[in-house]
Amino acid sequence: MMFHEMTIAGVTRRLPLCPLNEELYIAGFVMFGDVEITEACAKELLAKAPEFDVIVTAESKGIPLAYEMARQSGKDYVVLRKEPKLYMVDVIKTTVDSITTAHIQTLCIGSLEADVIRGKRVLIVDDVISTGGSLMSIEKILNKVGCDIVGKMAVLAEGDAIDRPDIIYLEELPLFNPDGTAK
Repeated sequence: MMFHEMTIAGVTRRLPLCPLNEELYIAGFVMFGDVEITEACAKELLAKAPEFDVIVTAESKGIPLAYEMARQSGKDYVVLRKEPKLYMVDVIKTTVDSITTAHIQTLCIGSLEADVIRGKRVLIVDDVISTGGSLMSIEKILNKVGCDIVGKMAVLAEGDAIDRPDIIYLEELPLFNPDGTAK
């Protein structure tokens, strides 16, 4: 297996290179179980964040980051779920087409969670933003709920996301050729 080594928020990690197709590989960045990187990234992102009331992320890889940013800031966070749960009523749904998932997914929020963010200044956070497909789906739901999206943040930006002026991120993550060289 090939790896890409990088330093993020002062913490060095080796990210495995994973094939998306025969011509394109991405570096797999997973915060699950990595308390050190989660805490460091949350601190650095909060230092760059605009004023906000609530953090929103999509299930599931952004959850540790959203939790830690909420803990450090003393603010609430809301997770948009991949499917409606029994406790959810008046569900708002949209679809997501993400490059890291083999099929179209759903994102949804129930009225209890919607009430937490309605009319509030919302900060969207995620681990990696690449094509922006997940981000666009999150924005669709938040616009239906009626809140003020004050910022969009990620630990890493890759591909087209690197050049987007509306995204705040810590580091650029290159895309890779099958031989492991950066594109």
